[in-house]
Amino acid sequence: MAMTKRSSKSKSKSKSKSKSKSKSKSKSKRKITAKASVRGKKAVKRLARTAVSPKAQLRHIPWNSVELEDLNPLLQRQMVWGQGVMLARVLLKKGCVVPMHSHLNEQLTYILEGALKFLIDGREIVVNAGEVLTIPAHMPHQAEALADTVDLDIFHPPRADWINKTDRYLRGK
Repeated sequence: MAMTKRSSKSKSKSKSKSKSKSKSKSKSKRKITAKASVRGKKAVKRLARTAVSPKAQLRHIPWNSVELEDLNPLLQRQMVWGQGVMLARVLLKKGCVVPMHSHLNEQLTYILEGALKFLIDGREIVVNAGEVLTIPAHMPHQAEALADTVDLDIFHPPRADWINKTDRYLRGK
């Protein structure tokens, strides 16, 4: 019986040691998470300061009132943006190629009409009407219109190069 008591005592000691270790680990994880959260909030504030729209506002915008930009003979674009997100309506003629590029923005591409063939991450991915492709930030990608295509691209944060019209890779310059 003495052996049983010793083993249960040693078990309770090891349990309390492991509990204190796990408490200190969880405290340390919370500290790291809190630091990362603070860093993330600071980054978001920095981005918000550099965004074009100085103050978030409610807007109702018909597409026919948005400038239709001719980027090259096969590519047109319209775009609207707020403080943290951009929506672009992109019109590509069959055969249009958007050259390989990457950007710091996360991108969602939703095909309304037609189809785009993406070269991304070493693979060819065909995205058809009614389908969505998510592209992480900094991931190089290229697209080719397999048919006349209308797509909606959503970016977070807004594309500064598009807003400032410094997107030479699309303009053939």
